[in-house]
Amino acid sequence: MERIDILKELVEKNDSKILLVVLDGLGDIPSIDGKTPLEAAKTPNLDKLSKESALGMHIPVLPGITPGSGPGHLSIFGYNPLKYKIGRGILEALGVGLEVTKNDICIRANYAKVEEKDGKLIVNDRRAGRLSTEENKKLTEKITKEIEEINGVKIFIKSGIEYRLAILLRFNEKVNEDMCDILETDPQNEGKEVISPEPLSEKAKIVSEILKEFLLRVREIIKNEKGNYLLLRGYSTPPIIPNFSEIYKLKSLSIATYPMYKGLTKLIGMETVKVDGFSIKDEIDVLRKNYKNFDFIYLHIKKTDSYGEDGDFMNKLKVIEEFDSYLPEILSLNFDVLCITGDHSTPTIMKSHSFHPVPLLIHSPFVFKGLSERFTEKDCLKGELGTIKGEDIISLLLAHSKKLKKYGA
Repeated sequence: MERIDILKELVEKNDSKILLVVLDGLGDIPSIDGKTPLEAAKTPNLDKLSKESALGMHIPVLPGITPGSGPGHLSIFGYNPLKYKIGRGILEALGVGLEVTKNDICIRANYAKVEEKDGKLIVNDRRAGRLSTEENKKLTEKITKEIEEINGVKIFIKSGIEYRLAILLRFNEKVNEDMCDILETDPQNEGKEVISPEPLSEKAKIVSEILKEFLLRVREIIKNEKGNYLLLRGYSTPPIIPNFSEIYKLKSLSIATYPMYKGLTKLIGMETVKVDGFSIKDEIDVLRKNYKNFDFIYLHIKKTDSYGEDGDFMNKLKVIEEFDSYLPEILSLNFDVLCITGDHSTPTIMKSHSFHPVPLLIHSPFVFKGLSERFTEKDCLKGELGTIKGEDIISLLLAHSKKLKKYGA
């Protein structure tokens, strides 16, 4: 019997409320002055909370495996990320509001800056200088006007946040996962050649040909723009996945500003809500307006990860300090259980997601208390929770909220 099936049998409803805060890419490793951003940040409120909480680390997938944001979040929500594989394309498409059907292949794309050298397209900037959302909208409208279908397959494109966008290919019949077996075009590093979307299976050939033609046309349409090319990844079809709210008997809400996280939580059955703006304050305002109506609220903060990927130690530190300044307001809402963690680590010296364990804090009346001084990686490594699987988090939150019956006689 799987973990999800066991929990489904043990869960019982009560009035307790859980708040899960995910500071994206929170974990780090020592760099400036031998400290991580969490260690260097001035966080009096987190420090005080740590003394009254249980700390630990979690491994999102497996030791040594670097998780994407999708697997990292699935793990936190209690799903086995090795079993439930969800492409980034479907998450981005749902997040930006595209209607997805069984006939659709979804793709996540980035605007990028490329240049032609010796007949090859070389990536100068994978994010086109972190293109603004407004610039993105203008470029996307330009492409949409020119490309409506290719080889009888309808093309839908919708802009996301900053340099991100979603592309949807709608066929005349149901698609399958094998059709997504195509090389992603993002080389993952600047100075490298764009990868051709070659098929890796026979069934993927038709999609590969459409994407090659699509990229040729896109290149011609935006070749003189700041973002003059699209890098494609996360080809995916709608997956079958158990409903989060039904498994755990929770009325759940997702508060997130970025499409991918809205898409993921929508896919697993959480309600989503519009956030007017992108700041932590904007998200806290939404939390305050909605907290009484839900048993479980997920609050996502993105910029810790963005600055980690940019190698920007000081700004990652500042986001952590800004979150700390809002912690008293969060605590005033009196959630029965509060969890603060990340979906993965994004060390600033690596400028990417990494395999390192992720800091974890659980605050409830049922912890030992007094074992930790601060919310840092080192304190978490010595905490009462130890180093656990990401999948263990949801069962701990349910247990601390007294929502789990005894297992066995």
